Amino acid sequence: MERDLIYWIHDELQYRGADSSRHIIRFKSKREYLNCLNLISQLKPSLDALPFLQPLPSIQGFSCFLRSASELSSYSDTVSIEEDRKQAVIHAASSSSTRSRSQAKFRVDEQFIPWGVRQIKAPTAWARSTGHKIKIAVIDTGVDYMHPDLQRNVAGGVNVIYRHLLPRDDNGHGTHISGTIAASSQRKGIVGVAPNASLYAVKAFDHNGTAFISDIIFGIEWCIRNRIDIINMSFGMKNSSKALEDTIRKAYEAGVIIVASSGNDGRSGRIDYPAKFPYTIAVGATTKNRKVARFSNRGKTIDIYAPGDKIYSCWLNGKYHELSGTSMATSHVSGVIAMMMAVRGKMSTRTVKDLLKKSSSAIQSKRSTSLDTGEINALQAVRTVMS
Repeated sequence: MERDLIYWIHDELQYRGADSSRHIIRFKSKREYLNCLNLISQLKPSLDALPFLQPLPSIQGFSCFLRSASELSSYSDTVSIEEDRKQAVIHAASSSSTRSRSQAKFRVDEQFIPWGVRQIKAPTAWARSTGHKIKIAVIDTGVDYMHPDLQRNVAGGVNVIYRHLLPRDDNGHGTHISGTIAASSQRKGIVGVAPNASLYAVKAFDHNGTAFISDIIFGIEWCIRNRIDIINMSFGMKNSSKALEDTIRKAYEAGVIIVASSGNDGRSGRIDYPAKFPYTIAVGATTKNRKVARFSNRGKTIDIYAPGDKIYSCWLNGKYHELSGTSMATSHVSGVIAMMMAVRGKMSTRTVKDLLKKSSSAIQSKRSTSLDTGEINALQAVRTVMS
């Protein structure tokens, strides 16, 4: 049965064309999946299209191009199939007041702490913790690892889209996120929330800020293998994916803390995936006056809020940029969790959620919206874990 399936998939891969689309094939039995892996290893020398079959071991499956998934119905007792759509999108947009560094209200020759980092009281907590050696993976568009404020802290990564290339950012979003998490300028530039954390760039999103589900899954698997402590997921999608949920659950069970943005639709009680999965920490965005940002999703499904409006951070080619979104809020939260873990060590996602809520600052919201949490407070969070 496995051999017939492999030959059929090979034929599909061989004749890949405009009528083909990506799918995720999952085996219902671990034994059958392992048998299939063994057969693929044996048949690769004679079937030249098999290298294009991407294994996804965390979910006992593969990602590949198929012309028609309907023919897999004859293997329904063995496998299940899910369309691998490019549906994940980054959660950010340029602010109307976007400025280059030369236009900013501070001199080029001085160090600058962005308002969000100051509002959550990260600088006052640095005497106790700076996130030293905590490993944070940013599954995003890559990172400008030559940026002067980031090059000290980028410790590694992977380009999921083009495996032979470095995870260089060709969009800017991933670099912006990384700057808020752990920028570490010396005499000039910006400082992030956890300036001594270790950043890992996992490039699963293209230059347009979109990604296939299977590429995100591969990125999460890479994080599990490399013992990452925290995964920042500043992206979302409207539809659920069973394959992605199961992979995130695997990471959760491995002790990885996953922080996800809730979405920028301004909705109450509804948030995007993967923030909606119970294995993640869902983040909403606030403004300078500690109100829920107009664009942010909100409600009881949000675990914590953080600054996300007009956030100034790193950009491509050593520059700086201002963006708004729950993406930006999520990066603040990842930084604070790194500070907490540097003091206390490994914690479960449930423990982290409880501690973040317990130590949060009160925020304002519309009367029609019920909030079960507040804005993240780095100083109180670190004090809480120390006690």
